[in-house]
Amino acid sequence: MKIDVYTSAGVKKGSAELPAVLFEATVNHGLMHQAVVLQQSNRRHPIAHAKNRSEVIGSTKKAYQQKGTGRARRGPIRSPLLRGGGKAFGPKSVRNFSKDMPKNMRRNALLSSLTSQAKVGAIVGLESYPDTVKTKDAALCLSKMPLVAGKRLLIVTPAKHRGIALSTRNIPLVRVITAAYLNPEDVLAARHIIFFVDAIAEAEKIFGSRKDRTERDAREDKGDKIQKSPKIQKSPKKKSSKPAPSSAK
Repeated sequence: MKIDVYTSAGVKKGSAELPAVLFEATVNHGLMHQAVVLQQSNRRHPIAHAKNRSEVIGSTKKAYQQKGTGRARRGPIRSPLLRGGGKAFGPKSVRNFSKDMPKNMRRNALLSSLTSQAKVGAIVGLESYPDTVKTKDAALCLSKMPLVAGKRLLIVTPAKHRGIALSTRNIPLVRVITAAYLNPEDVLAARHIIFFVDAIAEAEKIFGSRKDRTERDAREDKGDKIQKSPKIQKSPKKKSSKPAPSSAK
């Protein structure tokens, strides 16, 4: 699969080949959804917190005696049944929404996301960009490229790039990340993805390599290479020339 490559001036320079290991994987929609939910859940920090009866400031004294008043039985004023008392079953700020996913599943979710975006033609290449910080030049470059205006745009750099990061910081709906921080949520949320040419090679280096052997096979191969030390053969004991002692009669 090939993509068009543009210069920093927005002029088409040529084309680049996308590695099949990243952009021709099997698209798994369920796995992509699971990965996006994982990212959003791990980002949640609940702040809503309702005080229960033990956290409300107030006396713990019984409001009035249990019997003899003709009224209902009443406990302290911090009871959830009274106004100003604690909240029963209210939201707590200590709730844990974190999720986890195996590394191989997260990697396959990212490859599915990249492949899905590549199939709809949402990926564009960028040859390079100067280190100068100028929002006007960055906006002019993006306007000349075949991008849909007013939609989310993701720019992937091989490493931290001060020029493109600061130049696009004030442009709405534009996000810049490095190849090492590629994730399904940002990839799927973007209408277009601009890959630096060097970022494609960096992403292939990070996410494209797969282990051909399992850890078990690796341990077995390592064990075969280790040569076993030869056993030391003990020399036979020499027979004593002295006569055996005679038994006592």
